[in-house]
Amino acid sequence: MKTEAKILIIAADGFEQSELEVPRDRLREAGATVQVASPDGKPVRGWKQKDWGEQVTADLSLGDARSENHDVLVIPGGQINPDLLRVDADAMRLVKSFLQAGKPVAALCHGPWLLVEADALRGRQATSYRSIRKDLENAGAVWLDQPVVNDQGIITSRSPKDLEPFVAKIVEEANEGRHRRRAA
Repeated sequence: MKTEAKILIIAADGFEQSELEVPRDRLREAGATVQVASPDGKPVRGWKQKDWGEQVTADLSLGDARSENHDVLVIPGGQINPDLLRVDADAMRLVKSFLQAGKPVAALCHGPWLLVEADALRGRQATSYRSIRKDLENAGAVWLDQPVVNDQGIITSRSPKDLEPFVAKIVEEANEGRHRRRAA
């Protein structure tokens, strides 16, 4: 499946290596233009299973990123990355801006913590890494143990083992475009 979408991946140090690199690379292979935004626009270091991984170059800072310049937002997981991003004002501005515009937002593993922070999951179906299931449920989500869950363009997945269906759903939703969402 192909797409010409413009995709923004947001990441801080501690993103799960595969959860950024696999979507970035597969989406580019599908024809998308993919940019990575970090808090300060500098490279960020991944977490690879049990230790620090490789650096990934950022294309811009979170403060310079704008939802109007992109079609889809992708939030990789790992424990550290989303915990840092959910308290970053620029990251949360971006998440809320994509949601308000009805653009697809995809979050993997612990990435849905940003959707919890944005109060975007109330009454919606979602999934995540199992250790934050209760966080999603407490935020009003109907948590499902499925590889990928899509509720009106809010795409969630559980872990790196679900990357293939996660990326496929991002491409599908990117091609579908904006969603008219009810307020969470």
